[in-house]
Amino acid sequence: MTEQDLERVAALEAAVQPFPWSANHFADSLRAGHWAWVLRGKGELLGFVVLMAVLDEAHLLNLAIAPGHQGQGLGARLLRHVLQWSARQGMASMYLEVRPSNGRALALYQHLGFREIGRRKAYYPAQTGREDALLYRRSLEGIQP
Repeated sequence: MTEQDLERVAALEAAVQPFPWSANHFADSLRAGHWAWVLRGKGELLGFVVLMAVLDEAHLLNLAIAPGHQGQGLGARLLRHVLQWSARQGMASMYLEVRPSNGRALALYQHLGFREIGRRKAYYPAQTGREDALLYRRSLEGIQP
């Protein structure tokens, strides 16, 4: 992901998230040195992922696939990429938060070996109040970089 991608990335985010990051949020991530990738196909932005490293832990901050391309394995492809990338960088584990109401994301994360380790109360904004976040972790041990 580069600065030239930010408006399109923010537009994709707005198409799939009820409380999306803005282009400025993505720009802040790039300035902070977070790892970020975009997935393109035939010149079209299909998805993106943003990852933060803290010591030997990777934290998945954001991952999204364009609405017309969901359910085709692209999210799994991006997630496998960041799992392998993180293992190559010497990370020991990866963490993420996910809304309990996001069944599609939960299924993807569980399928790729993430396990629930906790809950953050009232973490996400919601249409009515706040929604908890489920905290997930996956060891990167044994992942082939």
